[in-house]
Amino acid sequence: MTPKSAAKTKLWLFALLFFSFTSCTKDKQNTLTIATAANMQFAMKALAEAYTAETGQQVELVVSSSGKLTAQIREGAPYDLFFSADTKYPQAIYETGGGTSSPVTYASGQLVLWSTGKNLQVSIDQLTNDEVKHIAIANPRTAPYGTAAVEALKQLELFDAVKDKLVYGESISQVNQFIISQAAEIGFTAKSVVLSPNMSDQGNWIAITDSLHTPINQAMVVLRNDRGLEKEAEAFAAFVGSEKGLSILRGFGYK
Repeated sequence: MTPKSAAKTKLWLFALLFFSFTSCTKDKQNTLTIATAANMQFAMKALAEAYTAETGQQVELVVSSSGKLTAQIREGAPYDLFFSADTKYPQAIYETGGGTSSPVTYASGQLVLWSTGKNLQVSIDQLTNDEVKHIAIANPRTAPYGTAAVEALKQLELFDAVKDKLVYGESISQVNQFIISQAAEIGFTAKSVVLSPNMSDQGNWIAITDSLHTPINQAMVVLRNDRGLEKEAEAFAAFVGSEKGLSILRGFGYK
C-alpha cells in the first residue's frame, strides 16, 4: 500500500467513525426517556415495544420508586415523561413548573400478596405464621404500593403483629427480588408484576381487597426540559391512552 492510499484509507476510516458517532449521538438525542415507577416496569416495556414497532420512535426506560424519580426530576434529570404509581408526585412536579400540562391518570393498580415458596399457601392468615419470618414491602415513604401495603395491614389490625417481620425494598423491583430469591417468604407487590410474562409461572398470589387501602390511582406528566421532544412525549402519552395502549395495561391487571 502506497503512502497516498494509506492516507486515503485512514481518512475514510475516520469519516466512517465520525459518521457512526454522530449518528449514535443523534439517535440518543431523539430517544424518548421515560421515568417509570417500578410497578409499571413490565407493562411499560410492552407499551414501549408496541409504540416503537408502530412509529419507529426509540424509547428508553428508567425504573425506580416514584419518590426517587421525583427527586431526580427535581434535580434536573433529562427525562421526557414521568409515569408514577400515584397522583401526588406528578401533581407536585406540575405545581412547581416541571410539567408542561396537568397530570393525567392513566391507570389504577392492584395490590397483591405473593410468594414463590413451593410449600407456602398464600393467605393473610399466613402473615402471622411462624413459618413466615420476613414479609417484603416497598418503602412507604417513596413507593405508593408500600403505602398501600401498610394501610392494608393496619386495616386488618395486623401491622403491630407483623411489623418486626417487615423488610423494606427501595421499590417494587427490590421487593420482587426479595420474594423471588425467597429472602422474604412472602411480600406485597403489584398485580402487573405477577401477570407479566417473566413472573406469571412463579409462585402463588392473592389480590388484596381494594377497600383495605387508598385507591392506587396512577398518573403521568409530560416533563418540561430543553431536549426538544415535547411533541414526541405527548404522542407517546396519547398512545398509552389509546385503545391499544389501554388494552396492554388491562393485560397487566390495571383498571
